Amino acid sequence: MRIQVGISACVLGQKVRFNGGHKALPFATDQLSRFVDFVPYCPEVAMGMGTPRETIRLQLDTHQQIRLVSSTDAAIDHTEAMRSSTAKALPAMAALSGYIVCAKSPSCGMERVKVTDITGFPVGKLGVGVFTQQLMQQYPWLPVEEDGRLHDANLRENFVTRVWACYQYQQLLQSGFTVGKLVAFHSRYKFLVMAHSPVAYRELGRLVAQAKLFSPDELALRYLTDLMQALKQTASRKQQANVLQHLLGFFKHSLAASAKQELLRLIEHYRLGHLPLLAPLTLLKHHLSQQPHAYLQAQVYFQPFPDELGLRA
Repeated sequence: MRIQVGISACVLGQKVRFNGGHKALPFATDQLSRFVDFVPYCPEVAMGMGTPRETIRLQLDTHQQIRLVSSTDAAIDHTEAMRSSTAKALPAMAALSGYIVCAKSPSCGMERVKVTDITGFPVGKLGVGVFTQQLMQQYPWLPVEEDGRLHDANLRENFVTRVWACYQYQQLLQSGFTVGKLVAFHSRYKFLVMAHSPVAYRELGRLVAQAKLFSPDELALRYLTDLMQALKQTASRKQQANVLQHLLGFFKHSLAASAKQELLRLIEHYRLGHLPLLAPLTLLKHHLSQQPHAYLQAQVYFQPFPDELGLRA
């Protein structure tokens, strides 16, 4: 089964926006769609609103609680209808490995959605879309990202990395969770997690080592949640360079001095921002093909997602 990723229907190109238009994201429709099956959903249409339709907004009530109301008549409150509709839809989304939502939307925005006071005066970009808030509460481990943020190369790579990791872990769960399988999974993800957060890698290692303290279901969910949180952290050039040097250490007795110096030079140039990660990584993979090492060959770090996506270039 292919990876399933939820997506705001308008971001997939469906004409379901309030004005009858869409917000198609080329990265999703032209690139990512080759590798995943998108599951489109528009919470406003699902709630029963037509297309086109009146606009809605997030507004604080007299108790400073956020409500989803009509932009033209705040007395028309859609909050409970949206929450009820979303609650019915969420169980079918349990198998998703990621979700792309529409930025700035009062129903789908992930962050920084405009909020007004009870008079309609803007108080800041403080809100989260009603649907997306419920989605993230129901599935705190689910990789969620906004269409606008996916124009950033680093955020795009980070999101796709999380989606593929989430899918691989879900496959582990489907085949039957055991501590042995978790240990093997954690081992394969060692350097990828280390690149994103050395602290989180150590914490995940302790969690695996203390596996007997948890029930299988509790352990499986906690590991997934902590893994996704770790990978959400940006992998800095300094941390990536540290991982690359660790990988080079596996070849310290087999590579000629000149070959090691060349790799060290590429790693340093990458760390300084003069080269993409692909430069030292490609040379490391070349040496690995020439001198196979089972432990390294199993590392997801070398290919956390399909090379054809071109995200590391």
